[in-house]
Amino acid sequence: MPSDDLPETFHVTTDDQLRAVSNLTRHRIMAVLRFEPATITQIAERVGLAKGSSSYHVRLLERAGLVKVVRTRKVRGVTERYYAMAARAIVLPDPGEGGPDVLMRHAVADLEAAPVDGERHVRMAHLRLTGEQFAELGARLQALADEYRELSDPSLPDASLVFALFHPSSRKQAEAEGDAK
Repeated sequence: MPSDDLPETFHVTTDDQLRAVSNLTRHRIMAVLRFEPATITQIAERVGLAKGSSSYHVRLLERAGLVKVVRTRKVRGVTERYYAMAARAIVLPDPGEGGPDVLMRHAVADLEAAPVDGERHVRMAHLRLTGEQFAELGARLQALADEYRELSDPSLPDASLVFALFHPSSRKQAEAEGDAK
């Protein structure tokens, strides 16, 4: 399926969709399907799952509307299905107060599972910004991510980029929340 045919974004809005993307195995399956369609067998090999487990997780993603069959072909009397992402990007809802941020949990799990001897660029910076600077930095980070996503070539090795720009809770707010518990 040409990537031109894909909608730009898919907004996760239902509990079933959120449960589907909250699972690390399904997150990794979606990563396999990010650039090109794959069969259940190909997905299972790339993620390191049994075909039955791969099929189960793909069916859940398909029911949630996150992946879809983009082509089929007959192989020895069996119909082989190729699955692809339903959109170029998945937009998750804000986690809400006290809720875990699914995207960040998956990013940390992927980072921890990455080869230790592989090249990494990990950094955390604490900044003090005006509201305008905060908004500008967020827009620049998003534009940079979009620019490099457009340059992505499925024949090249995967690279993941995750960023979070946020205002942490203040010390007073954290202490007040701790006292309330």
